[in-house]
Amino acid sequence: MKKRALIVGAGIAGPVLAIALRRAGFEPRVVEAYPEGASRVAGTWLTVAVNGLAALQTFGLQRGVLDVAFPSREIELLNGQGRRLGVASLGGVLPDGTPTQTVKRADLHRVLLEGAEREGIPFSYGARLAGAEARADGTVVARFEDGSEATADVLVGADGVHSRVRRIVDPEAPVPRETRMGNIGGFVPAALARGADLEPGTYRMMFGRRAFFGHVVHPSGDVWWFANPPTPYPPAPDAAWLAGLFEGDHGPAAALVRATPHPLTFSLQHELPRVPTWSRGAIGILGDAAHAASPTSGQGASLAIEDAIELARCLRDLPVEGAFAAFERLRRARVERVVAEAARTSAHKVPGPLGAFVRDRMLPIALSFATRASRDWLFDHRIAWEERVEAEK
Repeated sequence: MKKRALIVGAGIAGPVLAIALRRAGFEPRVVEAYPEGASRVAGTWLTVAVNGLAALQTFGLQRGVLDVAFPSREIELLNGQGRRLGVASLGGVLPDGTPTQTVKRADLHRVLLEGAEREGIPFSYGARLAGAEARADGTVVARFEDGSEATADVLVGADGVHSRVRRIVDPEAPVPRETRMGNIGGFVPAALARGADLEPGTYRMMFGRRAFFGHVVHPSGDVWWFANPPTPYPPAPDAAWLAGLFEGDHGPAAALVRATPHPLTFSLQHELPRVPTWSRGAIGILGDAAHAASPTSGQGASLAIEDAIELARCLRDLPVEGAFAAFERLRRARVERVVAEAARTSAHKVPGPLGAFVRDRMLPIALSFATRASRDWLFDHRIAWEERVEAEK
């Protein structure tokens, strides 16, 4: 009889894990707290780095992503006066020449859900987890707020930074805390965009005097942008307030915010201290539930995808508790290094006058010494799905 896997969360990691577990011989089911279709309006856009694309290649999922994404190779960094501080690479390329991709989050999510649906994986929406516990026979029973229950041989929390499964695994687990920055993004049609003089796929990011701003030009000429305004927000933050933060800064930030035709939704950025416990018995966590990296990393989606495939590989080859232990052994050092680097980078966005003075003088030096090889550990990571996972001796 096939083992049953219950996956809590249908974001990025959840559908990929379900596909991988189906290929590993499990019967996966995904439960999602939000209503069906909520993902179509969730988030703005993100990058899937080459390491994330390589992980998606395991099951051919990268093809759908490439159909809705566009290539992105580097980031130009400027200060608020327009001084160029340097260029940072977004990674190398896959063997076929494919670089890192920029994609709307809703489009990426749709591609992954469609891939799971082709595998015949069932999804349940509006199912908010209330609790879960292990039974004497080694199975797990999950209880939902509507009074329903589900039983499985393994339960995995792919339920994000505010994970309920993380608290089930460890009631003393750290809780996410707000950073000093928010997050907001938008899309400006080419006909309304002014001043975004970039080659398609090149990011330009600015350390403004009062907030951080970045934009990239889509091949159509549309401009995709994001901003990290300071918190706390005013009682009713809006486009006028956000644009005002960039008045006096060099570049098109204020104009692009004002030209955005759709309503803006402000959200808070959170950071998650080191999560000491990733599993208990047949219950475990992955993705942002275990290691939420700042958006500065550009690796949130890619790490979640890597996690999903690595965990499925471990569950394929080892008993459940041993599989979670192997997963943590294979992943913790890598993801925590990404989280730490992202936190250091985020600190440059809101440093204060003295910090900005130091940043503008030190960052060009640091970027000039940075080499492709120095980032190999991040972008060249590959998961060998065909190789067997061995238990720790």
